[in-house]
Amino acid sequence: MRTVKGYHGEWNMGSPGGWEYQRLAQLLGKMAWDLIVENIDVGVDIDFEQPQINAVPGFARMIVRAHENCHGRNPVHAVLLAETHTLDVVLENKNFVDYLNTLEGVMASLAGPRHLSLKNGRVYCRGKEATVIFMDFNMKSLFKIAHSEDIRPIKEAISQGMVVNPRGMEPLGAKGLFEVITERYRDQLSEDTLKHTPWTRQLYPRSTSGPEGESIEDLVAWAEEHWDDLVLKPAHGYSGHGISIGYKKKNPKKHIQSALDAGDYIVQQLVPLGLWSERSTWPHPEERSLFLREWQTDFRCFMTDEGLQGFLARFGGVPTNVGSGGGIQPIALLVSHMTPRAAVDRINEALLQLGYQAFTQIQNEVNRKAIEMGFTYLLGPIMIMLRPRLLTVDHIVDLRQYAHNLWQDAIKLEELWLAGKLDDVVQVPEEEKELALSQPWRGSPALMVSDGLFSFGADLMNGE
Repeated sequence: MRTVKGYHGEWNMGSPGGWEYQRLAQLLGKMAWDLIVENIDVGVDIDFEQPQINAVPGFARMIVRAHENCHGRNPVHAVLLAETHTLDVVLENKNFVDYLNTLEGVMASLAGPRHLSLKNGRVYCRGKEATVIFMDFNMKSLFKIAHSEDIRPIKEAISQGMVVNPRGMEPLGAKGLFEVITERYRDQLSEDTLKHTPWTRQLYPRSTSGPEGESIEDLVAWAEEHWDDLVLKPAHGYSGHGISIGYKKKNPKKHIQSALDAGDYIVQQLVPLGLWSERSTWPHPEERSLFLREWQTDFRCFMTDEGLQGFLARFGGVPTNVGSGGGIQPIALLVSHMTPRAAVDRINEALLQLGYQAFTQIQNEVNRKAIEMGFTYLLGPIMIMLRPRLLTVDHIVDLRQYAHNLWQDAIKLEELWLAGKLDDVVQVPEEEKELALSQPWRGSPALMVSDGLFSFGADLMNGE
């Protein structure tokens, strides 16, 4: 990517989410912007409705396309399968099923594993035959569910190829995979993917090479010595659980030993914080004033076999995951002929001039609307920022190319995994591996995401 700097921190090939939260954030962002420009002349033209931002329609097309590949033009019964205890609380899944039900010829259901059954080798959901399934949990969760619910219908659906996030994709989400991308198979993958993959190593006593190609005799001792510039992550973790950020944690020996004891951890270079941080106007309630607050940002790209489908922009600390207390930021296309840095500075200045009372009044109105819309996650209301994350047309062009290359590279990596060439970095329990091998992906219609720590020209390292 020419206009986008940074790295993908991780991929999710198994049960990616967030598509609906960004759609709602766009509505809230447009509402906030309209209220802002009623009060002050910002001097920046932006567009919240650029079609590339919203992943929902492309995700739905993928579901229907996958059905048609197996069943032709027969009626669609799409099942979004989620953990039973989340059915009433995860807004995104409920809204997506409602959206699917607006499409001609499509019936959709939100269900838990207990709502599936088998009859004559066919999978049914609440008595109606299912034709295509998206599974909103990973294989580790599936086998936990097996202790209390019957998962035989799910296994049958997987073996029949009905699950549109094929289980053969999930091993490619192992973070240890990043180790081989820039080392063992760099000549077989795209320059785009190589350039945006951070230095990563599986954590165990070993010799290896470092971020600059230097020789490391003892990775454990080296990690302790370079602790402030590193991150420890579970190779199969999610929602920020189990992550240790070096500069934020005292006693590196303790945290490194905990990771070694747990096993299946990676050590990864810390992407420079200034590269994926931006300043945004924020209220200081105690002082009843506004100030420019620095936030870390990340940027999820949704992609299918059709290419790039949409985005999810998050902000918060390190990590930015909503499950770790982060928020979601609206995205807007910059229409004015100015740089992203100039536009962000101008918007922030206008918001500061707006004043504390007007700013918080708009913020409160947006928050009330968010609650009314159910803009919440498992932990409760989601933070939302009034200032949008800005993209240009050039950014979108480059992100489309990035998504295309990543999709093709993932297919190649799956081929290597199926050939047994990645077993040392993709470590999954035997029962999960068996299930993954029963439904390889091979580039079929599916949804996957890449979480990027990207700069779009308004980061704190950009001296423009």
